[in-house]
Amino acid sequence: MTEPDAQALTALASATAREVGTHLLQWRRGQRSVESGTKSGPTDVVTTADHEAEAMIRERLLAADPNARWWGEESGRSSDTGAALEWVVDPIDGTVNFLYGLPGWAVSIGAVWRGEVVGAAVMVPTTATLFSASKRMGAWVDDDGHRSRLAVSGCADLSQALIATGFAYAAATRVRQGLAVGLLVSQVRDIRRAGAASVDLCSVAAGRVDGYFEGGLQPWDLAAGGLIAREAGAMVVERDDGSVVASGPKLAAPLQALLAEVGAWE
Repeated sequence: MTEPDAQALTALASATAREVGTHLLQWRRGQRSVESGTKSGPTDVVTTADHEAEAMIRERLLAADPNARWWGEESGRSSDTGAALEWVVDPIDGTVNFLYGLPGWAVSIGAVWRGEVVGAAVMVPTTATLFSASKRMGAWVDDDGHRSRLAVSGCADLSQALIATGFAYAAATRVRQGLAVGLLVSQVRDIRRAGAASVDLCSVAAGRVDGYFEGGLQPWDLAAGGLIAREAGAMVVERDDGSVVASGPKLAAPLQALLAEVGAWE
């Protein structure tokens, strides 16, 4: 089977992310009840909106190719049908932000062809910002109607680097991460913690932060944002345990070395 048109997959992901993101924004602004529960622990929140958004995304994507596999944060992974195409989706990345009415949440959709992400879209509805990328075709941002190509920061000096991060759900892991960040903050310009991995990776792609690291992530956290960051020129290193470090090429080695020194990147 030949490789599909990555740009067509990206276009479908982008249109779907934009539509669902607009729906979610109207939901939130309309002050609809956002019933919430938890999954793995008290900090791992899920809302009725997560389930509704994922169902909408699944309906639209699988309508284009009913044989495609599916991997959604809320509904899980479909059985292996032998299909080469798989959609990896986080319907609301940053659910806590969504629940509290904070802006940093997104709809994240990645198109995976035989294990490799080839198309991606991350929609941030509260700022009307759509990030997208296709394999070997670069990364782009549509910022409230203005489209431009993304490029990572050229920062090479850790002391001048703005670094994004996030924390895991498990309490013991969060304690270790907090200690590492406490050691890190005096070595860089500052730390930002926005609350959505896909948005942090897109911020690296846009040069809005110089680097990003986090542990304990899942495939739906990384699929779309990871491709967007790479296509914008970032070095993105992912490990099997869900750890990731992303930055511009000039900052990659010193950032990884510093993270290892403070215990954030073993």
